[in-house]
Amino acid sequence: MIVTSGAASVRRDAERPAREPFAVTAIDAHAHVFERGLPLAAQRRYVPDYDAPLPAYFAQLDGCGVSHGVLVQPSFLGTDCSYLLAALRREPRRLRGVAVIEPDCGFGTLAAMAEAGVVGIRLNLIGLPDAPLSSHIAPGTLAHIRELGWHVEVHAEAARIEGIVAPLLERGVEVVVDHFGRPEPELGVRDPGLRRLLEITRSGRVWVKVSAAYRNSVGDSGEAFAREALSLLKEAATVERLMWGSDWPHTQFEASANFASTFGIAQRLFSEEAERRAVLCTTAAHFYGFCEATVR
Repeated sequence: MIVTSGAASVRRDAERPAREPFAVTAIDAHAHVFERGLPLAAQRRYVPDYDAPLPAYFAQLDGCGVSHGVLVQPSFLGTDCSYLLAALRREPRRLRGVAVIEPDCGFGTLAAMAEAGVVGIRLNLIGLPDAPLSSHIAPGTLAHIRELGWHVEVHAEAARIEGIVAPLLERGVEVVVDHFGRPEPELGVRDPGLRRLLEITRSGRVWVKVSAAYRNSVGDSGEAFAREALSLLKEAATVERLMWGSDWPHTQFEASANFASTFGIAQRLFSEEAERRAVLCTTAAHFYGFCEATVR
């Protein structure tokens, strides 16, 4: 992501001395860290009964030769991002973050998050009723996000993606769509919402995380679905708009997925060196601000 706004430029310049070059081998663009006992969101779909702390996550990265990661605030922790921010501050060279915020979050709070390594916010709307964009994020807060050079990450059912992403694009922010756009597992690539997502990606301001394919298929790892979806996404968005994420620790799919297997699937899906390099490394390196690093 190229940032030109004044506030964002100042922030990036201030960070550079503390973030020495750290060679990029691969980037996991979607993972979560948490522990039991943290304050929980009042409305939540699921709460894990285990810990997934930062050292355990780094062990996954290191075991597969993945140098960097992007931590996304778990939905069950709501807008209390203190655990996420503490994790980012522990290793600013290797990590960036995506926060969940209150709809009317002020600039001071957002700027403090930026200093810790947050580069975007997530709208996790799975299972929620349709509502105007302003009910999820106030116009003033969205203006602050633009000023900081952040993106908005959207997690919603494929049928609703167009109605959520289009207003964000109209307001001048870049958008990342989670988990292949979350088509209905029974429909897979036949989901009309996924087809509309393909058209949206042609704008050049939408990125798609090719992550958690197992959430979009019935009864297997999702590799067959991912292969079909990628054929369509690469044509519409090109590989330069796609970023791989592990979705570690694979909440609600812990028994059937692990970091090594998801990384292995990604390597099989992108067998051509140029494609693999783009999706696993260079696109995310620039988008999330690891571009100070030496990409090899």
